[in-house]
Amino acid sequence: MFIQTEATPNPATLKFIPGRVVLDGGTMEFATRETATRSPLAEKLFEVPGVTGVFYGSDFITVTKANGEWQQLKPAILGAIMEHYMSGAPLLADGAVANDDERDEEDEFYDEADAETVDMIKDLIETRVRPAVANDGGDITFRGFKDGIVYLNMKGACSGCPSSTATLRHGIQNLLRHFVPDVVEVRPM
Repeated sequence: MFIQTEATPNPATLKFIPGRVVLDGGTMEFATRETATRSPLAEKLFEVPGVTGVFYGSDFITVTKANGEWQQLKPAILGAIMEHYMSGAPLLADGAVANDDERDEEDEFYDEADAETVDMIKDLIETRVRPAVANDGGDITFRGFKDGIVYLNMKGACSGCPSSTATLRHGIQNLLRHFVPDVVEVRPM
C-alpha cells in the first residue's frame, strides 16, 4: 500500500491520500480525542504525540498537529493509516458509514422566508466551494443565514488555516455576493 502526502495551505495540517475510498460521501471531523472514539483509525492517530485533529474526506485524511515537526510525526501517522487499512477494520467503531452532513443540517439556522436564498447559497457552496477546499484537505459547510450574513463552518485543513480569512473574504464572499445579491458578508462559525 502506498500513501501519498500533500501539503495544505495550513502548515499545521497535512493531507494523507491512501489511494482508496476513505469516506463514502460527505466528511467527518474529529476535533478532540474524545470525539475520535467513534473511529478506530482516528483514535490511533490521536495517539501520535502532537496530533490535535483528524478529518476524513472522500479519498483523503487530514491530520492537524499542535507541535512537533512533520518529519518526526509522518512515520507514525503513515504507520497508523497503513495498519488500519491492512487490518480490514471498519472506519467507524459501530460499522456505520455515517458522516457529519446530517448533524450539520440539524444545526442550521435561517428564516423560512429566506429559504430560496439559502438554497442558492447552499448550491453554490456545494458545487463551487466544497470541491475547491477538498483539494486543500478541508471542507466548508453552511451553518446559517441571518441579516444578509452567511455563517460557514470550516473543517479539516481549513479550520485554523492562516489563509482562511482571505479565502472567506475574497473568495467565498465575493462569489456569493456576485450570485446572491442578498448576501452582505460571510463569517466563520
